[in-house]
Amino acid sequence: MRFGMPWPGRDVGREAEQAGVEAFCAGEFADHDAYLTVADIVANTERALAGPAIAYAFARTPYAHATALRQLHAQAPGRLFLGLGSAAFRINRDWLGVPAERPVARIADTVGAVRAWLHAENGERVRYAGEFHDLDADVRAPVLGRLDIPVVLAAFNARMAATAGRVADGVVGHGLFTGSWWNDVVRPAVARGAGEGDGDPAGTRPLEHGWIITAVDDHAPERAIADARRMIAFYLTVRTYDPFVAHHGWEEPVARLRDAFRVGDTDAMVRAVTDDMLTGIAVCGTTADAKDALARRAGSLPRDVGYFAAPSFMVSRGRRAAYARAALALIGALPDPV
Repeated sequence: MRFGMPWPGRDVGREAEQAGVEAFCAGEFADHDAYLTVADIVANTERALAGPAIAYAFARTPYAHATALRQLHAQAPGRLFLGLGSAAFRINRDWLGVPAERPVARIADTVGAVRAWLHAENGERVRYAGEFHDLDADVRAPVLGRLDIPVVLAAFNARMAATAGRVADGVVGHGLFTGSWWNDVVRPAVARGAGEGDGDPAGTRPLEHGWIITAVDDHAPERAIADARRMIAFYLTVRTYDPFVAHHGWEEPVARLRDAFRVGDTDAMVRAVTDDMLTGIAVCGTTADAKDALARRAGSLPRDVGYFAAPSFMVSRGRRAAYARAALALIGALPDPV
């Protein structure tokens, strides 16, 4: 597995690449754009993989996704990947003002249309006919040429994971993923989807990228653990993840943390996250604690790229940067994935 992290900014990022970080990813929200962040990554690194993990799939047309990647490819050939996520229903409807229904079918069609632009050759029409996108572009300027940039989909539940296996090159796992969720739900679904797809003549298995909640602090390990618990609690306020909660039998603590969230009691949210939840999801505490966690968690890590991500919910930028630097001590401690 390649050790990666969300882009921590150019200063920490350069230090991280020199220390051995092999991939950086860019998220997306109301205050930061995925492709602008990837541009910052490629401008300030030399070798590391770079890409959105994820960009909101429906915030842009397939054309816009592909043109951004073409421009980035000119600066970082062979280093890019594209992670797309459907985003929450309310983000699509209320923030982006785009259709929010049928996200699984819509993102599958979006992947096809993005690839039509990425695979377009000079002198040929760019054609794609899908349920949501219909392309027939005659680009006369010689600015195209096929780009084989891997596409991975953010997939939490089984249906989206199967779609990732069917139409994309693989999956981006959420920071909540446990070994059981990877092995019992996500990997079987991705494999099932890959079997329904066009097939890979080389027999390459689908890619696995994934976020890993990571908070390491040798001087204040209790605070690092509390930050990790708070991040887990914040994620679990989302009801989309109820199948995950039920799979692990965590309904009672999740009900408590959601009650606490509704009244703004973040301390109670932290207390609601059990030790079982913490050890199954996060890598946190002292450096020694984190290395011990990695030693027992080969099966709960993504097989290709793991993004060791500092908690962000109610955590300052400075503390996130400190967590990113501290995580560099874990690079040599990664187990072989199973």
